[in-house]
Amino acid sequence: MLELYGTSVASRLLLGTARYPSPAILADAVRASKTEIITVSLRRETAGSRTGGAFSELIRTLGVRVLPNTAGCHTVSEAVLTAKMARDVFATDWIKLEVIGNHDTLQPDVFGLVEAARILSNEGFKVFPYTTDDLVVAERLLEAGCAVLMPWCAPIGSAMGPVNLSALRTMRANFPDVPLIVDAGIGRPSHAATVMELGFDAVLLNTAVAGAADPAAMAAAFTGAIEAGRTAFQAGMLEPRDMAVPSTPIIGKAVFS
Repeated sequence: MLELYGTSVASRLLLGTARYPSPAILADAVRASKTEIITVSLRRETAGSRTGGAFSELIRTLGVRVLPNTAGCHTVSEAVLTAKMARDVFATDWIKLEVIGNHDTLQPDVFGLVEAARILSNEGFKVFPYTTDDLVVAERLLEAGCAVLMPWCAPIGSAMGPVNLSALRTMRANFPDVPLIVDAGIGRPSHAATVMELGFDAVLLNTAVAGAADPAAMAAAFTGAIEAGRTAFQAGMLEPRDMAVPSTPIIGKAVFS
């Protein structure tokens, strides 16, 4: 089981809800993924919007936990205000905190992120910060009150997969007791398996499923890959070797002359 702010979940896949072709396809993907947590942007809940109301009803029927996010926020004040509004709309103190610093890469503004995390943590929020793989930033976020870290492995929506395995491996080694969820940049189930094999606790993704020809089938594929990666990490994998090692021992073999 995965422990997140005192809540236990069995699934290690967190699924985004944007860019699906239709609400029905989204619902099928969520069910196929067996996820227990979905991320939702407050912008889907525009005041007075019939679409927002229908979306809320759909989410309620799925029976999953909502992790609201501050997607699209570029300043501390905007992110904090959005988080407070999300708490009222979704009735949860969980928040996926995004403070975007670069329009092209959607890389987090780590300085604003730490500031916003501190403000929200002090106001009782359970913050899930979307961050980089920088160790110093991670330490600052933990000091600010975060109990979970969500490092990217590539720019949002890029589907590039983990571009810096060394940095991710180092982050896992430096924070062995902190839940680490890889967020952003995963495009294929094999990418998800790779980061889980490093010992990460979960994966959050959206575009790779929503943009697939068959989102429900892709969601199921990611679930299988994540489970496989986790099991492999726990089983203890062989490390790469510089030379061949025979699978059949030489000692004890029959000798024919």
